[in-house]
Amino acid sequence: MDITEARPSSLSRVTITELMIPSYANFGGKIHGGILLSLMDKVAYATASKHSGAYCVTVSVDTVNFLQPVEVGELVSLMGSVNYVGNSSMIVGIKVISENVKTGTVKHTNTSYFTMVAKGEDDKPTTVPPLRLETETDIRRFVEAIYRKRFVREHADYLKEIKKNRDPDEIKRLLAKERCEVGV
Repeated sequence: MDITEARPSSLSRVTITELMIPSYANFGGKIHGGILLSLMDKVAYATASKHSGAYCVTVSVDTVNFLQPVEVGELVSLMGSVNYVGNSSMIVGIKVISENVKTGTVKHTNTSYFTMVAKGEDDKPTTVPPLRLETETDIRRFVEAIYRKRFVREHADYLKEIKKNRDPDEIKRLLAKERCEVGV
């Protein structure tokens, strides 16, 4: 594969559909979030590997919000697309929907973003092909990923600064507003 030639975003799109069975349920009778995360990780791997033509690993997962519960007996479809590429990294967007086949009800249950890194035969990060943006949606997703990366980086820097410069009076003010009891 020529890694200098841009690959179309449509080439890497993946959809996996799976029936939610009773063994996937948690104590509340809903599908366990860990099951859904595992399925999302599989879709992220398949999507990133299709784009890069390489073995890929999950580096981070951003924004996992469980919007609605998934029930036993529903079909869950997970749709992945490469939204952004760096040198060796790719951001894969995943949308999860569940469908009650008896009623025909379809609900959006999750959207998440996985950062995947392609690995070479030497198990080191390897360069991935550029992404050819084919639609306005592709462009929007790529630009949103740029902003999301910037936000995550700024947030990490902000938290680092807070940890470095702890103000005891500010800590007392913050804790006074929370449901906690300080025993120190």
